[in-house]
Amino acid sequence: MNRDQFRGASRHLKGRAQTTLGGLTGDPARQVRGAVNQIAGGAQFAYGRARDRADDLADDGRHAATVMRERADALMRDGRRFAREAGRHGDRYGRRALRIADSNRAGTLIGLAALAFSAGWLARRTR
Repeated sequence: MNRDQFRGASRHLKGRAQTTLGGLTGDPARQVRGAVNQIAGGAQFAYGRARDRADDLADDGRHAATVMRERADALMRDGRRFAREAGRHGDRYGRRALRIADSNRAGTLIGLAALAFSAGWLARRTR
């Protein structure tokens, strides 16, 4: 409960007391002042509740932003780790392909020639 809620509730109670006292004494001016204080107190209490709720929502938003940032940081760490692993695998497979190509030079040359011929045949305009 914040200050506006407390002051609004106390003003509302004061207005109810004034209205009751004005009714008992037959003083219509006091009854009107009491009704005005009741309405003003209720409005101030409602304002305090709205402000309290807005503060709660702001806190929730800050908390959600913090959680999302932590999750984004974790995803970035995972992405970097996966990229490093993919780089290691690519390097390993590339080295293995080079070893195989180096050990089978004739087959590699024939394969490259076939690839070059196929690419040239596919790239020409008329077949």
